[in-house]
Amino acid sequence: MKKHIIIGLLGLVTVFSSCNDELFLTPFQSIDQSLALSNDANVKSVLIGAYAETRSVALYGGRLQLYSEMLGSNGEIRWEGTFNQPREMFNKAIVVNNSFVEGTWAAAYRAINVSNNVLGALDVVNEADRDRVKGEALFLRGSMFFELIKLYGLPYVAGSPSTNLGVPLILTPTREVNEASFVSRNTVAEVYAQILSDLTEAETLLPPSNRFLANSYATAAQLSRVYLQMERFGDARDAANRAIVEAEANGKRLVTGFMDAFNTEGNSVEDLFAIAVNTQDPANDMFTFYSIAEFGARDGDVAILDSHLENYEDNDLRLGQFYQGAGERRTAKWRDQFRNVKVIRLTEMYLTRAEANFREGTAIGATPLADINLIRARVGLPAKTSLTLDEILLERRLELAHEGHIIHDVKRVRGSINDNTGPEVFPFDSPRMVFPIPQREMDANPNLIQNAGY
Repeated sequence: MKKHIIIGLLGLVTVFSSCNDELFLTPFQSIDQSLALSNDANVKSVLIGAYAETRSVALYGGRLQLYSEMLGSNGEIRWEGTFNQPREMFNKAIVVNNSFVEGTWAAAYRAINVSNNVLGALDVVNEADRDRVKGEALFLRGSMFFELIKLYGLPYVAGSPSTNLGVPLILTPTREVNEASFVSRNTVAEVYAQILSDLTEAETLLPPSNRFLANSYATAAQLSRVYLQMERFGDARDAANRAIVEAEANGKRLVTGFMDAFNTEGNSVEDLFAIAVNTQDPANDMFTFYSIAEFGARDGDVAILDSHLENYEDNDLRLGQFYQGAGERRTAKWRDQFRNVKVIRLTEMYLTRAEANFREGTAIGATPLADINLIRARVGLPAKTSLTLDEILLERRLELAHEGHIIHDVKRVRGSINDNTGPEVFPFDSPRMVFPIPQREMDANPNLIQNAGY
């Protein structure tokens, strides 16, 4: 069979599982392998295809953030929409053929496969750009494995990561189906080791300035997230500190007003990594589900409850994000159409550095008190004179609320989530808070093992 690389569409076995005579035709969306990876310009175009996958609504274009908020709702928000897929997550009752779960798995592996194709063709990339191209591909691949393992595997801190099943590690291009295509799931520990390998190398290869694409400080920021999930607090602290120092050296800073960080047409000076949204490329599922018809969205699928607002101190300017619309309280973080999707903000790095320094009893970059008071000062709150870990974690929860962090923080600190429909409490390692391996993948690949409870 003549080999083709399907740019932006090539994924795992299921993409090819219905092979018939029509598959042997050159798809309209395809470029012959000999052309797609034959020269510098084409390989760089293929790399943009990997970015295009990661910015889709199934990934950083909104659903990764939505999933976290639905799983971590904890009686502070309510799903009111008609879509069953998020409702299943909200109710911790996900079915194996949930189309959102399927779509995210497939999109992440498409991005991984395109990245693998780029990594396999570095010899034709101009030498002056080779490190950067390699670094970007590694950043994208490592980031996608990280997002997958957080959703489809148990937390790193649950049980034994060396025996718990994670997701398949696919590190070479998939260009045709053969016996090697029927992969098995690697362990959680193996997946995390690969993520660290990819991101650590990427940070050394990427420049601090790289237009709107991955750069060195965004990679350090992503590494800090990985280390937090692993409870490697010293490494998380150092990565967050590197991200802060390098980002600020390249013009990044906290914006003056809290809500000025949101609903921006381009990246704000606070964004370390964001997804561009505009009239030509309008996909933003957080806007779709969090905003209301008045601003061009649906009818308001997510309501903010009083129990969430009770966590804020009086006079906290972050309370200004909430407004009444379509009969319920909403957050304005995702209010406006055609606005960038925030993936990593500088404030997160201050919060990570504060927590990790506190846990380690250190003051690398700044004291925990200084970092927390910096965050508090912007939202009009008085400086603290002492800190507890619970206070740091609460500051993190309020600052990053409704941005897709909650369930991953709950899991890494071994917390729990209350059932939204009854008295049950789900611990951090409950199978009900882990996505199923999509049934489509299970049907196509006999070597995959389903998660517990499905």
